[in-house]
Amino acid sequence: MTGTVVEPAVTRYDPSRPPLAKRIAAGLTTPGGIVWVLLVALLVAVVVYNPQLAAPDQFLRLIARMAPVAIVAVGQYFVLVSGEFDLSMGAVIGVQVVLAGTLIGDDPSRILPVVLLMFAVAIVVGLVNGLVTTLLRVPGFITTLGTMLILSGLTFYATGGSAGQNPAEEFRVLGRSGLELPVLGYLPWAIVVLVAVVAVAAWLVRRPFGRLLLLSGDNPRVAHLAGSPVWWLQTRAYLLSALAATVAAILLVGYAGVHPSVGSGYEFTAITACVIGGVVLGGGRGWLLSAVAGALVLESLFTLLNFVGVAATWRPTVQGAIILVAMAVTVLRTIRRRRPPAAEVPPRSEPGAGEGAPAPTTAPQQPRGT
Repeated sequence: MTGTVVEPAVTRYDPSRPPLAKRIAAGLTTPGGIVWVLLVALLVAVVVYNPQLAAPDQFLRLIARMAPVAIVAVGQYFVLVSGEFDLSMGAVIGVQVVLAGTLIGDDPSRILPVVLLMFAVAIVVGLVNGLVTTLLRVPGFITTLGTMLILSGLTFYATGGSAGQNPAEEFRVLGRSGLELPVLGYLPWAIVVLVAVVAVAAWLVRRPFGRLLLLSGDNPRVAHLAGSPVWWLQTRAYLLSALAATVAAILLVGYAGVHPSVGSGYEFTAITACVIGGVVLGGGRGWLLSAVAGALVLESLFTLLNFVGVAATWRPTVQGAIILVAMAVTVLRTIRRRRPPAAEVPPRSEPGAGEGAPAPTTAPQQPRGT
């Protein structure tokens, strides 16, 4: 009797899998992919209206001006995918800017202690937002709204609403200067900081923390059953949001100076940027890089509108319209996803048919999915 030799299964190329070009084309049709096409189109339009930006150094300076918004969008991304909002980011920026200008002054030796203090303040704000939202079960919208009002009130009380002294030039170097490179000619430090922040955030997203955070935003009960403390996941999201706002504040001090209104509106700008990038309001879905691209799209759009001659006062209107459209799309998708399938109606007998009449013959139905 001869035995049957069983060969191990070998993974082979599946010819039914679409080629790379089709997969890329399909990805570009998603909300997270369309934003990249829109970004390229807007940047081309900006360069057409202002040909001076075609020079590499000038173009990089333009991107550097957008870096703080992109960094704030990274922080807001973590909170949004967890199913909450952070409305305190702009107030955190204002507090950090005033702290830097007030405490550093002209003394470069104070830079390190003050920077550590700024990050400590960010950690406290993040913990308060996270713990009040998760443990006390206060909606994040209300919690961060209260934090925003408290921080804004303290900032304007301390400064009287007027501009303060700019800190030492050594502190402002990240927002004002850059590196001299052979090919590019000039690389702003703000772009280096943005790349570093995005790299760390992308690493976190691919870690178990990021995957469980997305799961908690989509279905908190499933995340809890998976053994993950949802309250700690969302609290860490608020921590990352406050830290991102602090990094953006350090860059803004470089070219925006010290004023309590420097960070005004950044929280809504970050939410709008994430929405443009395809992040679903309500949590559970969204790409980090597309959120960053959404921030660049938003800033490119406002730059283009400025070149065209549209008044800057239209900016809040544009942001509000984008958020309303995104909310409408999200609600429609949720309703469509929750709509039950149409029930199959049994065939009705012919009128006048007797009780023993045979049932009408119907063709056998194929099982679904075959």
